[in-house]
Formats: sequence, C-alpha cells, structure tokens
Amino acid sequence: MSLRARTLSAVSALAIVVACSPDSPAPPTAVPSAPVADVGTGQAMRFTHARVCPSAAPGAARCHSLVRVNDSAQPLASSGPSGFGPADLRAAYSITSNGSSAQTIAIVDAYDDPNAESDLAVYRSQFGLAACTTANGCFRKVDQDGGTNYPRGDMGWAEEISLDLDMASAICPNCRILLVEARTNAFTNLAAAVDRAAALGATVISNSYGGSEFSSETSYEGHYNHPGIAITVSTGDNGYGVEFPAASRYVTAVGGTSLKKSGSSYSETAWDGAGSGCSAYIAKPSWQTDAGCTKRTVADVAAVADPNTGVAVYDTYRLHPGGWLVFGGTSVSAPLIGAVYALAGNTAGLTYGSYAYAHTSSLNDVVSGNNGKCGGSYLCTAVSGFDGPTGLGTPKGTGAF
Repeated sequence: MSLRARTLSAVSALAIVVACSPDSPAPPTAVPSAPVADVGTGQAMRFTHARVCPSAAPGAARCHSLVRVNDSAQPLASSGPSGFGPADLRAAYSITSNGSSAQTIAIVDAYDDPNAESDLAVYRSQFGLAACTTANGCFRKVDQDGGTNYPRGDMGWAEEISLDLDMASAICPNCRILLVEARTNAFTNLAAAVDRAAALGATVISNSYGGSEFSSETSYEGHYNHPGIAITVSTGDNGYGVEFPAASRYVTAVGGTSLKKSGSSYSETAWDGAGSGCSAYIAKPSWQTDAGCTKRTVADVAAVADPNTGVAVYDTYRLHPGGWLVFGGTSVSAPLIGAVYALAGNTAGLTYGSYAYAHTSSLNDVVSGNNGKCGGSYLCTAVSGFDGPTGLGTPKGTGAF
C-alpha cells in the first residue's frame, strides 16, 4: 500500500478528522502498535500515518503535517523522542552555526496552541538547546492583529505549531521565534498574519499550509511579497500537483525528501508525497528557466518530509497522553529551510527565492525518486539538476541561502 493510500485509510477512521475540529473532545489514549526506534536508521520501515488537518474548503488552507498513528488512527505518543532530532538534521544538512538573535523566524499558522511555549521548552531542554521564552525575549506569540486576543484552539493546528517551532529551533537555536496565529485557516486570515509577521520585524516567515489552486489566487500574492524577507511555503503532501501559496512567485516553495541514515552518513530520495508541478495561474519568475513549464514551477528546494523517516516533536495540547510524536509532511521542510535562511543571515538583499538558483553548488542534488505520474518528466521525477519534487536540492550548509 502506498503512503498516500495509508494516509487516506487512516483518515477514514475519523479520529484525526474529528481531532482537528476546535470543538471536538480530545482523542483516546494512544497505544503503540509498532516499534518506533527504527525511524531514521536506513531500514525500509513503513508506518501508518494520518493527516493532522482535514481537507480545506475553497478559499482556505490545511496544514501539511502527517503524524504517526496507532491501529486506532490516534496520534502515537511516547514518553521519549523518536525520529530525527536536531543533531541528525544539522548533520544531514551540514549545519554548523547556531545563528543569531538578530534573526527572527516567524511561524504563521491558524488557530491557537495554548501550550506552544511550554511544549517548545520541553523540546529544547530535551535536546540541550538554550531556553527560548517570552521572559528572555526569544519567544513571542501574537494574534493576526499583533495582540493577545488569540483565536480558539485546535488540536490539529496545535500539532502543526509544535512541529514548526521545534524545526525552527533545531536548525537555528539562537534565533528569535515569533508565532503569529491567524483567526481561522481562511486565506484572508493567513495572509493577514503573514503581513503582521513582516510588520513585526520577522526576517524569515515560514508557512506550512496550502490549498488547491484557484483562479483568484493572484489577488493574494501581494501578502507574500515582502522583499528582504525570506518566505518559505510547504508544497503539500498529496504528491504530484500544485498548491497555493507555494505557487506564488514571491516565496521559496519547499518540497520534500526521504532522509535515511546509515552510520554517520545520510542519503535522500524524493518523497512520493511532496507537491510539485506547473502552476495553472501564476507567471514564471525571471529567475526560473526550466523549459517544461511556461508558468511558475514548484518546488525550489527541499528537505526531509517523509513521515517514514520523520522527525521528533513534542506536543500536549488536548492529546491524552501528550508527549513525543513523529511527524512528516512538507510542514517539516518549510520551517527547516526557513531556519537555514535565518542562519545565512543575508535576507536583507534577498529577491524572493532567486538566490539558490545562482548557488546550486551549495545544495545536495537529489537524483532519484518520484511523486506521481507526469509522463516521466522532471516535474514529478527527481533528476540531476532542477526537478519538481526537490527543486534544486537540499541544504549543504548555508551557501545557497
């Protein structure tokens, strides 16, 4: 059974869909159904996963997260971390710097996670990262208007928030973090939250959400047009196909890989769930020159996203028992790449996603794997050089950012 088939099967059990409703009760206690210590060891393990957010209505977005679940399709929590942690992610992508407090990574998501700061504290403490709190000025949480009138809570988006905060911390532990919570998952609110993040001084804005393309999506592009600010967007986890806002010419569209570890070495292939392809509506940016798509091509770069080689995340909001979860989806790769931009520290002169196209030698070229059927073209097949699922490749240090 394919990953997407497993995902749909788990969702059909209703547990995850119900858990995403802000008014729903917490799910029952998760019971382990498979050993979790094998994630990231290079073994060909396959696990059951489910989407943490349901499909979105037109004009709205869903988060791009997949969580490991048990046989009852409940999030599979454990008392200790499993999956890739900061040391693995930093080693896989040749990251050596811890960054600077001069850089602020904004995380834009919908709804509220009341436990965001306390859950982040557990993650950072577990992996020996310095505290990032409101009290020490490292962490700040606001609503889309810049205040503290937070929206209602939502379990699915809270898991997304925990994932995003943890990935930003893993790659750039010394960066400041700004969490901006949109009132709902409607693009009108998410776009307003992006503008708010820019107005509050973010140097990087990470967006781990998307929805099907629509004919009026160009009217929202201006909200993602903030020269001098790196804006990363996940490409989705439905396989071949394009979503907005990843299709915007003003963002870095981040695809996904399967990251495997063997000893102290890491290797990557294209993840079959990553979104990619040719936009139906958005013009091709001048810095993109591939010949097989007359409009905007997705993705630009990539990082780990396969839930079978997933990452450790700590989350407790309305999850009983709360604890350590294993996540995948391009919701992993978008904040990870955003944090790499922050480490590079050169976003002041950044013209959208163009910098990486002039610095391909500073990326790991992913040359195998695919995410669907497109006649075997580069739009859905990893090839030498640029391709749809992984773009120009994955970070090899910070030189391409």
